[in-house]
Formats: sequence, C-alpha cells, structure tokens
Amino acid sequence: MSESMLNCHVLILNRFYMAVRVVDVRRAMTLLYRQCAEVVSHEAGQFISYDFESWCEISQLNALDRQPGEDFIRAVGFDLQVPRIARLTRFERMPMQTVRFNRKNLFARDENRCQYCGNDFPASKLSLDHVVPRSQGGPTTWENIVACCLRCNSRKGGRTPKQAAMKLRTQPARPKFNPLVTHSVGDPRYECWKTFLPAAG
Repeated sequence: MSESMLNCHVLILNRFYMAVRVVDVRRAMTLLYRQCAEVVSHEAGQFISYDFESWCEISQLNALDRQPGEDFIRAVGFDLQVPRIARLTRFERMPMQTVRFNRKNLFARDENRCQYCGNDFPASKLSLDHVVPRSQGGPTTWENIVACCLRCNSRKGGRTPKQAAMKLRTQPARPKFNPLVTHSVGDPRYECWKTFLPAAG
C-alpha cells in the first residue's frame, strides 16, 4: 500500500450528515470494515452510500477506468478506492465546535504567513507571537497569538505592535472550523466536502 495514499484525508459525518472530524484512510477503512460507517460517494451531482462490501465492488469497477483525482490503495487481489467522505452509522452526538489551540492549527489559520511582514514561511521558520506580550498581561489565546517570522519576532520583542511601530496584518480570532479542514477543501480531491462544510467553502 502506498504510504501517501494511507495518509489522505477522509471527512467523517455523524448519522445526521453533520461533519464531526477528519481522519486518515487507515482509520476510515477500519470504521468501514467494522460496519461502523458507510462510504458517502459524490457521483453525477448526488451523494450515494455504500457499505464496505459494496465499496469494494465499486472500487474494482472504478479501477478499470480511473479518473483524475481518484486515489487507490492496493488490497489483497484488487485495488480499493480511497473514499473522501464516510458517515458513521452509530454516532448521533452533535459535532464539537471547539478547535484545539496548538502551533499546527494556528499556523494553518494564519496560512503560514507572518502577520507582521506578510511573507510566507515554512513552519520551521515561524514562531508564535503574543500580540499583547505576556509581560504586559497578554493571554495565550487564539485572539492574542499570531504566526510571526523570526526576524519580526526579534524586532517586536516584548512590546505591543503599536509600541514597536509595527502593523498587524489581520486581527487574530478563534476559527469556527479546524483550519486544516478548511485548507483541505482547497484541494480538488476534497471539493465534495463543501456540501457539509458550507462556511469553509
């Protein structure tokens, strides 16, 4: 099996077709095999559901005429198509709205862009900056932390943007959806997610 294919994203819905979380293909296939979920496939403008056995059958047919954007993993004796959406059949809880506060999500929210100079950087070249410094009572929250390049971080030091004569490009805010999910929607392979994440479209 291709390692990259196993790391693809699958949007998980609850029984009421509300987005719950995003998992990798390994987790999604486990849920499907254990009959805890079904595939929701976007075909000809509509969504069609398949259980694991049916999905294996349709995968074999689709493998004969592969379309751009379709991913497959090698199973025993045939290729299994990577689903984009799976619906839990035994899960009724409403999705959690809280986005975990961590470096990865914060950099994704700010699109790996320094919020002072506006340039894009790899995560290794970014740091977290307290807009109002901790030494001045600034909290460690979504609303007070931004991605910042090392040069701008050094220049700003323990001052507010106004004190350092630096302009903050955007006002930091708590995201409504996981920023990584929002970014995935920009990938053509995950276009079908927009139906279930209208605010991320």
